[in-house]
Amino acid sequence: MGKPLFYEILEKPATSCIIGLCSMIWFYIQKKNIGYSHVGLSYETAVEGHYWRIITSAFSHISVIHLVFNMSALWSLGVVEQLGHLGLGVEYYLQYTLVLLIVSGVLVLAMYHLLIQRFKLEYFRRVTAVGYSCVVFGWMTILSVKQPSSKLDLFGFLSLPISFAPFESLIFTSIIVPQASFLGHLSGIVVGYAIAWGLIHGMSNYWALSLLGWILLVFVFSLKRSGALDLSFLEIESVTDPSLPSVRFLASSTGRTLQMSALPNGNVDIV
Repeated sequence: MGKPLFYEILEKPATSCIIGLCSMIWFYIQKKNIGYSHVGLSYETAVEGHYWRIITSAFSHISVIHLVFNMSALWSLGVVEQLGHLGLGVEYYLQYTLVLLIVSGVLVLAMYHLLIQRFKLEYFRRVTAVGYSCVVFGWMTILSVKQPSSKLDLFGFLSLPISFAPFESLIFTSIIVPQASFLGHLSGIVVGYAIAWGLIHGMSNYWALSLLGWILLVFVFSLKRSGALDLSFLEIESVTDPSLPSVRFLASSTGRTLQMSALPNGNVDIV
């Protein structure tokens, strides 16, 4: 008999929080009838500066089947949080979840760019990706290298050897969810191998917090720039004081001349 759910949640705190977040976002999307085009990531929207979609697309799911598959797989992969003795653990899980989230999203866009610009496949310009699959497939891959004896449990009854799970799941999702992003899943596998083989390494709490800070900064300002959300409170006011003199260079036949405007409120002492 397995452990009570409460104890499993305590053993997988980060995984449990992510599953709860994705589930709440899915419920909100359904309640508000939000389409995938409003939150998904595509090459066209990225070119327009909607960088915030790298984040929103990852945590959004439109199909309930897609949500259940990703979350059931993620719950099974949460065992990473319990493998501190292998150099993994909760901190490692959180640090490299950030890496998977951003790098796999950027890699998907790079693949789209190559297919569009090099091979003239305009179809990929408007292909919109949603779902946490990039991160899920990344952790499948990392675990297949770090702990090849593990099993991946799906839907509570289907168990796959973790060593083959990334590619088995790649085929499986393509069959049960035909509109699933093959390139998105593939990018997660590629980044997962890069992390597992040490090509991407050196993450610490300091670098993870720094990365998180940059993510939040780019997220907010790209939201504002794209006009997707009213962020008028972030307006940056001019700091120019009209009472101070302005200095400019004027072009003349003899060279450049420095000119200072008149001072409306008295003199300025040059020290």
